Formats: sequence, C-alpha cells, structure tokens
Amino acid sequence: MRDLSGIVKAYDVRGVVPDQLDEPVARALGAAFAQVVADDGTAPVVVAHDMRPSSPALASAFAAGVQSQGRDVVLAGLASTDGLYYASGALQAPGAMFTASHNPAQYNGIKLCRSGARPVGADTGLADVRRLAEQYLDAGQLPTADRRGERHERDLLADYARHLRGLVDLSAVRPLTVVVDAGNGMAGHTVPAVLEDAAGLPPLPITVVPLYFELDGTFPNHEANPLDPANLRDLQSAVVAHGADLGLAFDGDADRCFVIDERGEPVSPSAVTALVAAREIARDLAAGGTPTVIHNLITSRAVPEIVAERGGRPVRTRVGHSFIKAEMAREQAVFGGEHSAHYYFRDFWFADTGMLAAMHVLAALGEQPEPLSQLAAEYERYVASGEINSTVTDAADRTAAVRDAFSRDDVAADTLDGLTLTCDDADGHPVWWLNVRASNTEPLLRLNVEARDRETMERVRDEALALIRA
Repeated sequence: MRDLSGIVKAYDVRGVVPDQLDEPVARALGAAFAQVVADDGTAPVVVAHDMRPSSPALASAFAAGVQSQGRDVVLAGLASTDGLYYASGALQAPGAMFTASHNPAQYNGIKLCRSGARPVGADTGLADVRRLAEQYLDAGQLPTADRRGERHERDLLADYARHLRGLVDLSAVRPLTVVVDAGNGMAGHTVPAVLEDAAGLPPLPITVVPLYFELDGTFPNHEANPLDPANLRDLQSAVVAHGADLGLAFDGDADRCFVIDERGEPVSPSAVTALVAAREIARDLAAGGTPTVIHNLITSRAVPEIVAERGGRPVRTRVGHSFIKAEMAREQAVFGGEHSAHYYFRDFWFADTGMLAAMHVLAALGEQPEPLSQLAAEYERYVASGEINSTVTDAADRTAAVRDAFSRDDVAADTLDGLTLTCDDADGHPVWWLNVRASNTEPLLRLNVEARDRETMERVRDEALALIRA
C-alpha cells in the first residue's frame, strides 16, 4: 500500500523531489483534491507555483489530475502564496500553490485551499485527499469522469497588485527608500508589481533597492528563511549602506515579511502585529465596527494590551496558521498576527499576506516624520528571548519539571498550547511569562520567555533552560 503520510502534513504537502514528491504523486493528489472539493460547486481549480525548478512540472501534473475528474483548471503560473489566495478569493475558486516556502532547494510541496481561500488541513479535507491519492496510486490509474476538464492560462499578478493597492493607499506618503531582500524567492516577482510600476500601476513615492530579486529556486545567496538571523545580515547591511528608511525580508513564497529599521535592527513581528492592529482597529471603528484582533500565545503581551487600549477586542489562540485562520473566520476578526511574521486580514479573505502587512508598515512610517525605530518603539514594551529549541527525550517530563519549579501563588498556569506560566504584579501588570511547547514532528521543546526587563527575562530563561536540558 502506498503511504503518503511522510509528505502530507497537518496543513500542507511537503517532501523531497523526486524521492517523495514526483509527477505521478502530484497527479494523484490533483485528482483526489478535485473529488474532495467537489462540493464547492463547479468553479475551476486555480493552480500556481513558485520559482523552484521542479514547480512547473509538478503543478502541470496536479492540474492534469484535476482535469481527469472533469474539473476545469486555471493555470496562474508564477505567484506568491498570497497571490494564490487572492486568486482563490477573487474567483471564488479552490486553489493549489506549489511551493516549499522556506525549505531548502530539494524540497517542494503544495498549499491547498477551498474557494474563498478557506484553508484545507488534516481536519478539513487534507486527510481525505491523502487517502484517495493513496488509493489511486495503488490502483495505478485514476478514476475517469464523463468529460475531461479544460485548462486555461491566466496571469493574475496585476489584479493582485491592484487589489492590495486598494486596501492601503501609499500614494501620499512621504518619499521612502526601502531595501527588499527577496532571497531569490517570489517577492522578486511581486514587489515590482505592487510597490513599483511593473504591473502598469501608477508609480509610488517609494524607491525600492532590490536585493536578490532574481528568481532562483536553488537559493544561491542564502536560504529564503528570515526567521534565521543569519539570513537577515545582508539586508541589515544594505539598509545602513543605502541610508534607507527600512528593509523588508520575504520568505521563499513571499507570504511572510520581516521588517528592519533604519539602523539595521529587526522590528519584532509582535511590534508589527501591534502596529498593523492599531491601524485596522482605527479603520474599523471609523466605519462603525467592533473590531476583534487574533494573536497567538507566543506574541508579546504588548499585542493584547495595545489592541484593548485602541478599542479592539484581543482573542488569544494556539500557534499555527490553521488555528489563526479558523479563529479569524469564527470571530470575523479584522486582523490577526503571529510571532512567525504571518499576518492575516479580513479584507484578504482571512488569509495571510506578508505584502499587505509590509504596505501597512510603509504607510504608518510615511504618514509621519519620525524614523521607524522611534515609531516601532511605541509597540515594543517588553524584552523577549525569542524561540529556543532544545532536544529532549521526554518532553512531558521536562515540561512538568518546569511547571513544578515555577509553581507558586503569584504564577498562573494554562495549557492552551503546551504550558504557559504567567507572573503578574499586584496591579495585574506582567512581570514575566514563559511558554514551553513540544514539537509535533521532532523531539524538541520550544521555549519562549518575555519579561518587563532584560535581567528578569534572562533569569527566567536560564532557569527554565536548565530544567529543560537537565
């Protein structure tokens, strides 16, 4: 029996090409996806791909599988993941994006969604896709439909850029210089269309200094993973060298965006979350709304504080985009942010888009005279450790050790996602908090600590790490 459990994950498909993911597998997954999304009506399935060498052939094979089940296909060609979400939302069509995001060059994968960019995960259809694809591979053939679906090509880049321009008006900001590190990924395709005039849109008062815009899925300069500080060094140097107002770093499929200030210092994703949340709350309040903002439990305590201060309602959720997206839809939230630099917008079908978050940062900076470091300081209230991974043999035992060691009257515990311990002062203001979560796929414990000062953060961090690594 064919087993696809190694590549069909909880939220997407990801594997090494061609050992785990090849054209026959992609074709079977396409046929299975067509069956699973059949209840979405008769809209065509939109298929797009990133710049990896294997992506065009895999996307074409997936499309053929969809067609074999009588479903039409729109081939959107090169796109960012949020470009695929745009197509799914604007066309009200299911979608498939071929990308392995920030993974190394030998990987590829598929992000799937139902019409309106609604997520497809293990609990919302992906397990069924896997089961059917395994059956088709075992049988050595696909089931046949009464008709074969048609295939049409459509370039949606200009429409995507025009839609984003309609959500954030950058035409009147003060002149800004921004260095953008595309990491040889899809931002090299989308940034010229959105922030410049490559898609035929009017020019903006923004000068883009491109860094690694050449589309190259072998990633010759550095991995397209801005979570790793090593991959930000070129951007940090370039921002200072060019005297730029800010820098932007995108991952391989350009759905995440990291921000660097004019000094070459990173702006935390939590601060970006708070900044964008404040803007979206103000806009929604002005329209008579009652704005809700979603944040995961690893974001800074500053996020829910600022959301509440600005008139919004913060809602805390587990880590992971499937949880955020589900909560976004359930709460009809105006905005959502994660510590990993995924940003979700109600005006973007509750899906994540790094480009739209970047545009909000550009607008916030360009609408006032101060440098980004000063603007961002308003949203940086605490000192964070960042996520620290430790290899362990018994995650539950080490988590219990942390809980026991910190157990006292002024420390509250919750288990929404792993273990979160929170110490507030007598007035309810945070002194420190920590979260310990086990990895779903590796023998790792992930530790995050935040405190009101560096000395406290380092003390709590070191004490927790000693227990985890004992």
